[in-house]
Amino acid sequence: MKQMKNAFMIAVLVLCLVGAFSLEGWAGGGAPEKTNCDADITWEVVPEVKLTQFDCALGKHGGQPALTFTVGLENPTDKPLRYRINIFLEDMDKAAGHLVPRKGKPPELAPGEAATVKIPFIGLDKESQKILVIVKTISS
Repeated sequence: MKQMKNAFMIAVLVLCLVGAFSLEGWAGGGAPEKTNCDADITWEVVPEVKLTQFDCALGKHGGQPALTFTVGLENPTDKPLRYRINIFLEDMDKAAGHLVPRKGKPPELAPGEAATVKIPFIGLDKESQKILVIVKTISS
């Protein structure tokens, strides 16, 4: 009986490890084909979205210096979805987010539809060297 309990616990442990490694593989994917940001970028992107663009540029926003990210995404699924984008500048302790689409009735991207958003970090006059990008679906 004790051997059966140990075998069961080992099986559960193996399943947990396999699940953890498969999630780790999912979290690292989803990056666009190219980006102009010269930074170490970590991508956590759900499979229900295709990133088509990720650019960063220094400039002005509202008369103030700003680091602005341009993010393009597309809905590759067969159902309408809404997305949440979060960008974390880990070396600067700053974060910003955006809903895509922001408005609408209902606020969703149709299957095959694409959108581009600009996310400014106002008050920054230099680029970040360590960025975390999270894109996930949300209910609309």
